[in-house]
Amino acid sequence: MDAILRLVEILNQYLWNSLLLVALVGTGVYFTIRLGFVQVRKLGQGLKFTLGGLTLRGEKADHQGMSSFQALATAVAGQVGTGTIAGAATAIVSGGPGAVFWMWASAFFGMATNYAEAVLAQKYRTTDENGKAVGGPAYYIRAAFPNRFGKVLAGFFSAALILALGFMGNMVQSNSISDAMYNVFGVPKIVVGVAVALVAGFIFLGGVQRIVSVTEKLVPVMALLYIGGSLIVLACNWRSLPGVIASIFVAAFDPAAVLGGAAGITVQKAMRFGVARGLFANEAGMGSTPHAHALAKVEKPQDQGITAMIGVFLTTFVILTLTALVILSTGAAASGLTGAALSQYAFATVFGKAGNVFIALCMLFFAFSTIVGWYLFGQMNVKVLLGERAVKPYALLVVMFIAVGACLKVQLVWDAADLFNGLMVLPNLLALLALSKLVVNLERACRADEETTGKPAASACEE
Repeated sequence: MDAILRLVEILNQYLWNSLLLVALVGTGVYFTIRLGFVQVRKLGQGLKFTLGGLTLRGEKADHQGMSSFQALATAVAGQVGTGTIAGAATAIVSGGPGAVFWMWASAFFGMATNYAEAVLAQKYRTTDENGKAVGGPAYYIRAAFPNRFGKVLAGFFSAALILALGFMGNMVQSNSISDAMYNVFGVPKIVVGVAVALVAGFIFLGGVQRIVSVTEKLVPVMALLYIGGSLIVLACNWRSLPGVIASIFVAAFDPAAVLGGAAGITVQKAMRFGVARGLFANEAGMGSTPHAHALAKVEKPQDQGITAMIGVFLTTFVILTLTALVILSTGAAASGLTGAALSQYAFATVFGKAGNVFIALCMLFFAFSTIVGWYLFGQMNVKVLLGERAVKPYALLVVMFIAVGACLKVQLVWDAADLFNGLMVLPNLLALLALSKLVVNLERACRADEETTGKPAASACEE
């Protein structure tokens, strides 16, 4: 087991410290240039479209899919997770304040990648044997490589996602929930694990309709709760904000000017941890969120591409940024803590013990929403590999993994989840780049029509 753990650690270091960072950021830069900075041009339209569709009780999802907002809520449910609370803290401890700047940079380019993922998920969505809408990277990977190589690559992606998110990833999320509940409320981990597993199982058995109903209610409420608490902390420390913001930009390029040489943090470290934590949190390019965006009922693929970008914007430029500013403005980074414990300490400087309770509840909401979203993404790939008959056994296995994960933190499971997360990225990026001309042509057709008519029109955006 020690040898296997060491091998997984070496593979993770190679994947996440070099190959994937270059591949993900490089793909984001490529699509940003090819799409004419779509994340800047369409940001206002995306926010307006998203906020206009905000609801806690939208239309009922059916065999044709779900609303654009419901798809975004389901995607964000999978994105937020514990990484939005613990990820920023880890990045700051390991990479200094400058890591926040690199989180922003990776998210900016990641928005263009996420746009491409959603457009292709919509373009190659289809229906299964029961007439239900299905889609995701497995489908556009096979379209990009219409031969045996494509089938193998799509199958590899599906298997990696099921392992990374459905099984090991959900064990990690349930373990984070049980840790938070035990540390703050003293609730035994087995009790938390069984409770989370039972609630999750009830939602899983309700199918896509019940999952969507949960995510469209849970995501807005938990986001507003966390944003509200963060703004209160920042309001109490407003005098330190100008210096904090300045330190983020200075430390991104000259960490010693902010931290001193003794800290041992270099520009390379700031960049590495900022980019890695940012990409891990918003999942742009990983191939997870396109499963939700494929099910959106929209007039044209580009509509959902614009909406998908907002998911990256919200998770990084809002949630992750607020966490980072709270930690830096309260001076909590000097406490010697890291991860969720650091975030709890930061909120406790204003709320006292209630700060620990607040973060524990946020961890519960964020991690549980991720469990629900990741189950759905895994389910869609189980259908790709094994068909409809395997869905119920898969649901039962996920419920069991959730219960076990709450009680047992095995480092190999955590590292293996990171490894398979990374392996998902490779076939997804290959397909995105292979189909980039299609994405660019679709976006250019819309842009040309908008310039001619002065308003968006669906007719010119269809291939």
